[in-house]
Amino acid sequence: MVKRLVSIIVCLLLVVLIAACKKKEQVTKTPESGMGPQIIVPDSVKGKWAGVKITVSDKTKGKSFEITAKLDSESKILNSDLKIKVGEFLPDYKMEGLTITSASGEPNNPAVHIIVFEGEKEIFKGWLYSKFPNSNPFQHERYGLTLKEGIKKL
Repeated sequence: MVKRLVSIIVCLLLVVLIAACKKKEQVTKTPESGMGPQIIVPDSVKGKWAGVKITVSDKTKGKSFEITAKLDSESKILNSDLKIKVGEFLPDYKMEGLTITSASGEPNNPAVHIIVFEGEKEIFKGWLYSKFPNSNPFQHERYGLTLKEGIKKL
């Protein structure tokens, strides 16, 4: 009877430890303040996307051009003082409570986390959404930014 009870307790502890380890592997970024959402890139998405294509609109000239940026890199917008730091790409963006993740590996609701600097000053930190470009958009007097698509790794 005691052996059986010990076996059950050991099994339960193993299940809890395995679940805790798996969740720890998935967390890629927690805000510095400890408050706000955490970004979790599922294993089914990790390593499958190389970068993103972002459309840059020059409002003063009425023209647009496209930049391609690798994930976890910085790109400068030509003829400007703007620099984009590209973070996580989620092909199927989903937010539940304080967790931001991808519901699948398919590009059903693509989003990329970016930080925009003008000179050395951070002027925007947030998400660009491919299907909902006007949801929390980047605001600038001259430039607009829109996520065109994610680029899969070959």
